[in-house]
Amino acid sequence: MPELPEVETVKAGIAPAMEGQMIVAADVNRPDLRWPFPENMATRLKDTRVLGLRRRSKYILVDLDSGETLLIHLGMSGRMLVSGVKIGEFHHSHPVPAKHDHVVLHMENGARVTFNDARRFGAMDLLDTAAQEDHWLIRDIGPEPLGNAFDETYLIDRMKGKNTAIKTALLDQRIVAGLGNIYVCEVLFRAGIHPKRKAGQISARRIATLVPLIRDVLSEAIAAGGSSLRDFRQSDGELGYFQHVFQVYGQEGKSCVTPECQKTIQRIVQSGRSSFFCPQCQR
Repeated sequence: MPELPEVETVKAGIAPAMEGQMIVAADVNRPDLRWPFPENMATRLKDTRVLGLRRRSKYILVDLDSGETLLIHLGMSGRMLVSGVKIGEFHHSHPVPAKHDHVVLHMENGARVTFNDARRFGAMDLLDTAAQEDHWLIRDIGPEPLGNAFDETYLIDRMKGKNTAIKTALLDQRIVAGLGNIYVCEVLFRAGIHPKRKAGQISARRIATLVPLIRDVLSEAIAAGGSSLRDFRQSDGELGYFQHVFQVYGQEGKSCVTPECQKTIQRIVQSGRSSFFCPQCQR
């Protein structure tokens, strides 16, 4: 499932085609994805102007002048594809409609923004912009890891007395928004912390080091356009590139990148997810 860098990359990719533009028509080609679409979704989107795009955790939020916000969740295979306008250095002509093009937004500038989702684990909803923090998908989410509310004092306080593994704690969206399996593995390697260590047993000093490392890893991944694992594509259809510099994720059996280390990367399963780590460098 796309994590924060992938969602941020997609948001940045579709923003030039949408911000300030009116949605002149919306094609809603099925009644649901992971959950049913909101009632009269196509009618409520038509003739609304896009005021701006934001990201909250792994959700893209499109603010409309109608007072509603379009919430987009990519799920496991969802893609937002832009055609009909120049994005960066490339101009993509409108493609022939595809089987899994479930929602198509036609913008006044001639752009077409298509939500394509083969597995249908994605979602769209319309919510009251003024009351968005009360929406059931958003209300329990913790602070953004790249925002000011996420700092050393906050993280130390949230980890005190926690009997869960540090990796599990960092994946908890109630503690910090948007972190997923890939980037937590990479962060814990840089911090030298074993993924199975109990969060409450790690010193405050070491917990504090996680904050800048989380920001560094996420910022590097955003700059690289995210990680192309299975279905992820940017809004122009291109791949992200951060997977080429993974230090531990997916590197099972390969030599640790630390020069003086002679160990190989290992994989264990935690809560149904693979954790990759170096048994020597991470304690």
